[in-house]
Amino acid sequence: MKIVRFNLTGRRAGYAVLEGSQLKELKGNPFAKVVFSGRVFDLSAVKLLPPSAPSKIVAIGLNYKAHAGEMAENLPRTPLIFFKNAGGIIGTEDNIIKPSQSGQVDYEGELAVIIKKKARNISPEAAFDYILGYSCFNDVTARDLQKADGQWSRAKGFDTFAVCGPWIETELDPQGQLLETYLNGKLKQRAFTADMIFDIPLIVSFVSEVMTLMPGDIIATGTPSGIGPMKPGDRVEVRISGIGSLINHLALK
Repeated sequence: MKIVRFNLTGRRAGYAVLEGSQLKELKGNPFAKVVFSGRVFDLSAVKLLPPSAPSKIVAIGLNYKAHAGEMAENLPRTPLIFFKNAGGIIGTEDNIIKPSQSGQVDYEGELAVIIKKKARNISPEAAFDYILGYSCFNDVTARDLQKADGQWSRAKGFDTFAVCGPWIETELDPQGQLLETYLNGKLKQRAFTADMIFDIPLIVSFVSEVMTLMPGDIIATGTPSGIGPMKPGDRVEVRISGIGSLINHLALK
């Protein structure tokens, strides 16, 4: 099931289930029981929003061996967690804005986990009970600022640097998918999610032991090798099998 968060002119943001090109609107949100309102909209008539409005976005660093190698970093012994700016999240077809402070803005294609219900100190075996579904994520990074600062808050935290969409796929094996990133149509990243150092259940459990996860929270599970810079006007696409494509352009302010 594909769950879409959308906006229709003159209406507040809502959720719907996507069936073909039709959106079947939900009453309320999808984090409890799915109940339809009876209203149906065409996909072409709505604006797709980020698939949830998270209280926080937790990201996992260096979760693919080859990416750790290209960053000249040692492999982590436990999941390396950091935060993205939840207030700056954007969705598919929204522009990523290049900040004037940075001379190098990189793409990082990732698989995102969307939390279904409040989770605190859960076991890996119970993790899937707390997951609503999965989406595509672009962990946009000001690489020069990351190197200059020595920590990642500024480099990872600019508005528009947390990109998620196009929807939540609830029926997916998260460890059996192909993740690809394309820049202007050219393949730049390609890996299977099975290549993660830490798998999805372990990540969700680990994060829940640090902080309480709430419905709609997002965990970005790390990027494979092949990261690289974008320039204004570039088109970046994160494509994950079983989910779809997240497409954005880099723009100046």
